[in-house]
Amino acid sequence: MTDTPQKTNAFWPLRSALIRTAVALGLVTFISACAQSLPEVDLDPQRQSMALREVAQKHAAGHRVWCVPYARNLSGIQIRGNAKDWWGKALDRYERSSEPMVGAVMSFRATRGMRLGHVAVVSDIVSAREVVINHANWHRNRVSLEMSVKDVSENNDWTQVRVESNPGQYGKTYPVNGFIYPDVDG
Repeated sequence: MTDTPQKTNAFWPLRSALIRTAVALGLVTFISACAQSLPEVDLDPQRQSMALREVAQKHAAGHRVWCVPYARNLSGIQIRGNAKDWWGKALDRYERSSEPMVGAVMSFRATRGMRLGHVAVVSDIVSAREVVINHANWHRNRVSLEMSVKDVSENNDWTQVRVESNPGQYGKTYPVNGFIYPDVDG
């Protein structure tokens, strides 16, 4: 027996290792890019606590809970007046968009059944067509936390939504103006 090494083609194992490395680096880069474009944002816990404390105080005093003061306290967006007027009042004061963002106020248009409009605060983004909101007085005189809202607009532009009124049950379609972003600079 001799200790003569066998001749092998070293190119194929090397090529396979290079391909695996390139694919792994590509995946890491792709995941990093996604993570950078969608930063993890949470609602301010102090604002949440303050907004819920005010609701408890209103209930204790026998006062009604409305969507406007709750959304103002939770988001920090300092607009007053009926919810139907928030979109117009935000012009030149706050950035507005059709893209949801955690902490933004979703501005619902007035309808026959919702004459004063409605405002809610985005607490999470599930997908490009679903968000989670916190809001008051959707159910009379109550705060509703972590309710799903689905974009059902024809152009995927958040102009028409369905709100989860009970777990897994979505009501009728509601018109939306868009999202009002809080002033992050204070």
